[in-house]
Amino acid sequence: MSLNTEVADEVSIPTQPAWGAVFAMSFGVFSLITAEFLPISLLTPIARSLNVSEGLAGQTVTVTALIALLTSLTVGSLVRRIDRRVVMLAFSLLLIVSALMVALAANLTVILLARVLLGVAIGGFWTLSTAITMRLVPADQVPRALSIVFSGISLATIIATPLGSYLGGLVGWRAIFLFTAGLGATSLLWQFFTLPAMPAEGNARSGGVLALLRINVMRWGMLAVIMMFTAHFAFFTYLRPFLESVARLDLSQLSLVLLAFGIANFVGTYLAGYLVTRSVSLTLSGMALLMGATALMLVSFGHTGWLVAGGVAIWGLAFGSMPTGWSTWISRAVPDDAESGGGLLVATIQLAITVGAAAGGWMFDLRGAGGVFLASSALMLVAAVTIFSRVRHHG
Repeated sequence: MSLNTEVADEVSIPTQPAWGAVFAMSFGVFSLITAEFLPISLLTPIARSLNVSEGLAGQTVTVTALIALLTSLTVGSLVRRIDRRVVMLAFSLLLIVSALMVALAANLTVILLARVLLGVAIGGFWTLSTAITMRLVPADQVPRALSIVFSGISLATIIATPLGSYLGGLVGWRAIFLFTAGLGATSLLWQFFTLPAMPAEGNARSGGVLALLRINVMRWGMLAVIMMFTAHFAFFTYLRPFLESVARLDLSQLSLVLLAFGIANFVGTYLAGYLVTRSVSLTLSGMALLMGATALMLVSFGHTGWLVAGGVAIWGLAFGSMPTGWSTWISRAVPDDAESGGGLLVATIQLAITVGAAAGGWMFDLRGAGGVFLASSALMLVAAVTIFSRVRHHG
C-alpha cells in the first residue's frame, strides 16, 4: 500500500506503453499484499501449531510493517546505481524465499526472520513502483497505468484474508504459504519476461518527505492517520480470534464474514471517490465515527451472529474510504509537493501497522479481543475529533 518517495532527476519517457510490464507490476503488488496479510487470517492455527499465544503470533505482521517502513526510507539511496529491472526481480525473489521459510519453519523465530525479508521486499517494491511505472508508459497514460498497478491492493484485500482462512482450514497454513511462494514465482517470471532494462538515471533521492512535518497541518494530519490506521490494524489483526471465541463462528461462517469485509472494503473505495468531492474532512471524520461506533457495537452484541457480520462489513466499507480520503487530503494540503506528501502518508501508514499489531497483541493478551476493539473505538473517536477540529480547513 505505497506511494513512491523516490524522485529521479531525469526519467526516460517511452513512446510505446509496455502494458505487459504494467500488469506484471500489478501482480507483484497483489502477491506482496497477499503475503503481508495472510497471517491475519491464519493467526489461530499458526499460534496453535507453534504453541505460542495469538498475541505473539500477531507480531509476524508487526515485524513486516516495521521493516517495510525502514526500507521505504532507505531503498532509494541503496539501489541508486542498480538497474531497476534487477532490483524489482530481487524483491520478487525475496518474496519467494520468505514464503518458503514460513512454510517450512519449525518455530516462530524462523517465521519472524522470513517476515523481515518480506518487509524488505514490500518496502522496496512499493517505494520504486511509481517511478518505474512512469518509465513503462507515455506520460499521458501514467494515471491509467498507476491505477492498474495499485489495483492489486484492492484485489488482495478482497481475496487474501477470506481465501487464506478457508483454504487454511482445508490444507493447513503451511500449504497456504507454499502457494504464496508460487505466486511469487509467477510474479518473478512475469516480470523477467516483460520488464525492460531500466538503468538508474539522474540522482535518485528519498529526501523531502520528513521535511513536510515542519508544516503544522501536516503534523496534525499524520497524527490522525496514525490513530485511524493503528485502530484499524489492531482491530483487523485480532478480528479472527474475536469471531471464533466470542461470536463462535464456524470455518464457513468465518470465511463468509471475512469475504464480506473484503467486498465492502472494495465498495468503500469507490464510495469515497464520490464523497470526497463533497468534503474530504467530513468523509474522514464521519467514517472514523462510524468505525468507532461499530467497534462498540461488536463488543456489546458480539454473540449475535447477524449483527457481527453486519458490523464487520460496515467496518470494511468505512475503512475502504481511508486511503482515497487521505490521498485526496494530501493533494490539497500540499498541492505543490503531493508526491513527497504521498511518501510521508505511506511511511506513516506503515508505522501505524507496526504500532497497531504490536499494541493490539499486548492488549489482546491483557484483555482479549474485546479490549482490542474498545481501544480501537477510542482511537477512532479521538481521530474524528482531530480531523474535524485541526485538519478540516484543508478538506
